[in-house]
Amino acid sequence: MDTFEAIESRRAIKSFDPNYTIPKQEIDKILSAAILSPTSYNIQNWRFVIITNKETKAKLRAASWNQAQVTDASVVIVLCADLLAWKKDPARYWKNAPKATQDYLVPAIIEAYEGQDQFQRDEAIRSCGMAAQTIMLAAKAMNYDSCPMIGFIPEEVAKIINLPQDHIIPMMITIGKALKPANPRGGQLSLDEIVVEDHF
Repeated sequence: MDTFEAIESRRAIKSFDPNYTIPKQEIDKILSAAILSPTSYNIQNWRFVIITNKETKAKLRAASWNQAQVTDASVVIVLCADLLAWKKDPARYWKNAPKATQDYLVPAIIEAYEGQDQFQRDEAIRSCGMAAQTIMLAAKAMNYDSCPMIGFIPEEVAKIINLPQDHIIPMMITIGKALKPANPRGGQLSLDEIVVEDHF
């Protein structure tokens, strides 16, 4: 499946086959694509909690307003972000770059993020958003279906996955085999309505 076909055919699926299991190597393939997603300063601040255990998924479903896709999908990916990734050995993010690049970028990371709590959070959410789209398109290219989710109680999910204090949960994604297709698209705005040239 080419990229444009994956984009056009990707839909938020709510009804999954509860008896289908995605092989671990295919989950790993999806995540290997996800970690190629861009992050500011290459800090790779996303963290992916992969949940396939039925008991854990049942707890997540209870914390997600009893949405069936949480237990019926083959896997739930909780996209988390480390708000302090920028200061956890930042040299490792540029270890393969020329020394001049390292000498410039590693201090620049500290300068950009230190004391900037809102920026740290904004970047974390942006990073997870880009990784989420990569995950969903990779899944679709492999003939799996997905559903991005913000319909959950973050504090309860945090307890279930033992989320570290310096992390946040921007979203979850369920992935599996659809039992039925998505409803028709609700209505796409035309490019004329959303594209602005040069300025408003």
